[in-house]
Amino acid sequence: MDLDERLSPVLAAAAADADAADAEGRFPAPAVEALRASGLLGLVLPEANGGLGAGPVEFVDVTARLAAACGSTAMVYLMHVSAGAVVATAPPPGLPRVVDDLASDGALGTLAFSERGSRSHFWAPVSRAIPTGADTVQVKASKGWVTSAAHADVFVLSCLAPDDQHATDTNLYALCSEDNGLTVSAPWVGLGLRANDSSPMELDVVISEDRRLGARGEGFRLMMEIVLPWFSLGNAAVSIGLSRAAIDAAIAHVTATRFEHLDSALADLPTIRARLARAAIELESIDAYVHDTAARVAAGDPDVTLAVLGVKAAANDAALRVTDEAMRVCGGAAFSKHLAIERAFRDARAGHVMAPTADALYDFYGRALCGLDLF
Repeated sequence: MDLDERLSPVLAAAAADADAADAEGRFPAPAVEALRASGLLGLVLPEANGGLGAGPVEFVDVTARLAAACGSTAMVYLMHVSAGAVVATAPPPGLPRVVDDLASDGALGTLAFSERGSRSHFWAPVSRAIPTGADTVQVKASKGWVTSAAHADVFVLSCLAPDDQHATDTNLYALCSEDNGLTVSAPWVGLGLRANDSSPMELDVVISEDRRLGARGEGFRLMMEIVLPWFSLGNAAVSIGLSRAAIDAAIAHVTATRFEHLDSALADLPTIRARLARAAIELESIDAYVHDTAARVAAGDPDVTLAVLGVKAAANDAALRVTDEAMRVCGGAAFSKHLAIERAFRDARAGHVMAPTADALYDFYGRALCGLDLF
């Protein structure tokens, strides 16, 4: 079965439920169930674990197409892939089947990185692993923006390592939804991506050290080298999908809608065509940048760091402009929710403020250009 065959029923389920899930602020369960059945939860995970063994380019394509149908479903998916990728890179000995579960058994993964105390600086948790025995630790944390909070099966938790010396001395642990001490502390209510359940969580867990991913204090490296490239590419792909959905809907509207008294379509206005042209050209440029970065990550290009830092910020900001233009050319029809453009417009606003924020990434990019340490 090729990717199109796997993805087709997922797109149908996501598109059919997207408006209702957005309006109700309800998790997109039909689309997620279709993802479980499709095998696409294992898209980038090893074939030895039941995954499909695909890479960053395929991930970008799948995520962008999902986002065009339902931005919230795409966000749930990219967080699952980001969590799965790091778990597969450094499997925790205490959960010997967790990669299989994420790859082929339908388990849904997510990240629990951002904290109330460090906000969008997700790489610097303030919670700490406190030893409670020879091989166990306790972690108390107030985590924010945990996508799929009430629906995920596997959580990748970040916290400071015991006796850390620096904010980047971080451990990652794999938690399961049935572990004691995981509480969704408030419902998710947002301007956009209203269906992805990015709720805050309170964690007070005692876990075995064999749940740790990698060596002690290695969490920061895993965040930067594994999670960040997958997350940045996936987030950029969501921006592309939302932008393309908005452009396609705008084109359909302006070509079909007519001024009867003038016997002309909205598309006959040169100002309308020019706005659409600028937006479409920007979208194609960003799409090329994202796909080029994905190909370089897949090839193991050692000089891809700048592109990884830039790709999310550039795509997020492009989506702000593209969806704004789509709203403008469609006027009241878009503003009054007659078109799906308004949902894409709201969903696109999330990427810019999602950690690492676009502004933070521009700063990192500038520091890298100037030969300065990023952290």
